[in-house]
Amino acid sequence: MPDGKLRRGLTTLSCALFTSEASLELDGAASTLTVSPAWKAKALRAALVTAEEIGLPQLRGVLHVRSSIEVGRGFGSSTSDVTATIRATLDAFGLELDNARIARLAVLAESAADPLMFDDMLLFAHREGLVIESFEVPLPAVAVLGFPLNIGPVDTLAFPRARYNRNEIIRFDELRLELRSGALAGDLAAIGRVATESARINQRFLPVPQFQDLLDIATSAGAAGLQIAHSGSIGGFLFAPGDPGVSHSIEQAEKQLQAIGVSESWYYLEGLGETSC
Repeated sequence: MPDGKLRRGLTTLSCALFTSEASLELDGAASTLTVSPAWKAKALRAALVTAEEIGLPQLRGVLHVRSSIEVGRGFGSSTSDVTATIRATLDAFGLELDNARIARLAVLAESAADPLMFDDMLLFAHREGLVIESFEVPLPAVAVLGFPLNIGPVDTLAFPRARYNRNEIIRFDELRLELRSGALAGDLAAIGRVATESARINQRFLPVPQFQDLLDIATSAGAAGLQIAHSGSIGGFLFAPGDPGVSHSIEQAEKQLQAIGVSESWYYLEGLGETSC
């Protein structure tokens, strides 16, 4: 960034197969604001933080949160809840904020957030709520075969922060340049290489069982790359949806996953503003 400060950043691969929705039911007769279900504490905090930060009156009533996202797997479940809640709170008062402001509110609410509120590809300082670099283009079209990593739920805030060595930091800077070039060129192969290398580096901090098997499957099936959640328990193979034989490649990858004991998977299209199952 212009200030020269070293920052931790991430790029998020969205998945609209799973979603969160929120609505704010205001009730002046209520003594306070509650959330349903009651365990959605981060969403409740997001509503309260939003009200405080933009000078809304005290919130009274019920915040309703509905989500199809499994917690602790790396799908960004809490950020999805929080972002939906911030927008629902603003909607209740007929207000709007830009995505950068929503991102900062999300981090205030949950200490670390994914950049799910943005449309373009970007590098995001997830513990500061700042955009390190926006590539100002959407993700190119990508077919994703997702799967669990069989390492159990990961609590992002409780998980120790990675302490990268000098060589890893230098490599990340190189990957940032490669990601920028790939994004601007719409080059999924380049983006896939960055994702794979990032996953390799993360093996030192959150080891994935059968990682080499996953790399071998990606190569065998002709995937553009392997994506691994750095503080979650899911991964995905990235394929170019326009490639001839992509359906066969994905089917091949599914069979090879099953051969190493991974029986669950999900498929979706992402990028260029279009998402489908």
